[in-house]
Amino acid sequence: MEQYNQDFKRVDNNLLVATHLCQLLTYISGFGGLVVPLILWYTQKDKVASMDIQGKQIVNFQLSIIVYYILSIPLILFFGLGLFVLFVVGTLGLILPIVNAVKVSNHQQPVYFMNITFIK
Repeated sequence: MEQYNQDFKRVDNNLLVATHLCQLLTYISGFGGLVVPLILWYTQKDKVASMDIQGKQIVNFQLSIIVYYILSIPLILFFGLGLFVLFVVGTLGLILPIVNAVKVSNHQQPVYFMNITFIK
């Protein structure tokens, strides 16, 4: 039996966990880490509880990662600082979706730091 919250939205932690883990598609296929969560957020934000908030966080995180990657390219010329930034951003892009998927499965709030707010 499906559960609903006070706004009559379906409570679906499995879909929220899958949305967080879809970000890892970038590491598997080279793309999809932004597109799939964007589609899931856009189609399910009015139907699933917490999808609107968490979907925005995920999309903002993925867009922030892209910006950090682009900014690190010119930093490579300055003492290899861009290589360090690429390593840190790549590591955070791999670890944070997994940590936040576990948090969501345990009914805790996910935290994405270093987010640039593109979508409010």
